[in-house]
Amino acid sequence: MSEVRLNAESRTEFGKGGARRTRRAGKIPAVIYGHGADPRHVSLPAREFTQAIRNGGANVLLTLDLDGSEQLAIPKAIQRHALKGTYDHVDLLAVRRGEKVTIDVPLVIVGDLVAGGLLAQDATSVSIEAEATHLPSEIEVDITGVAIGSHITAGDLKLPQGSVLTGDEHQVIVIINDLAAAAVADEAAEAAEVAEAAAAAPAEAAGDAPAADAPAAEASE
Repeated sequence: MSEVRLNAESRTEFGKGGARRTRRAGKIPAVIYGHGADPRHVSLPAREFTQAIRNGGANVLLTLDLDGSEQLAIPKAIQRHALKGTYDHVDLLAVRRGEKVTIDVPLVIVGDLVAGGLLAQDATSVSIEAEATHLPSEIEVDITGVAIGSHITAGDLKLPQGSVLTGDEHQVIVIINDLAAAAVADEAAEAAEVAEAAAAAPAEAAGDAPAADAPAAEASE
């Protein structure tokens, strides 16, 4: 896995105003949790952190130079700006070398899909336990040779050495469906929707029609 060194600074300003000022200074507000210690409010250099995530993935190991000492940490939760895509806030988990941690690892599909197959992916990540300095950035799901009608579960995945699956081993990751059968099913579902809409149209038209005028009352003699 990747390991990146960053210069972190302690933060004394909190709240939305302090966070905005930190971001305007080209830094990201962050909090370090873990090991039973009180949370530590710090700031990270925005450009370097962005580069670390881009190159090392969401589980990149960070060595923080903080107040004259070093602190190992991994990102635990990352908040991004909805429009700009920049990082607004980061929660970090303090770790030690040799320590086991549980993380979610993204899955990447590799290999060639069998002819006539249609890939359906049911999960995009799995939860594993691994040593803090050997966390994988991704796990490959190889679909080479997987026949139509078959599936791959979490228990079928080839995990990196030293990693242990902590989630359900029976969790379905991908299914290889029959492309032709799926197309027929889609057409049948579309035809059923059209027929349902056509059947509902006369009833709606009848409900919207104005009521017939009542017969005029006979003139009294």
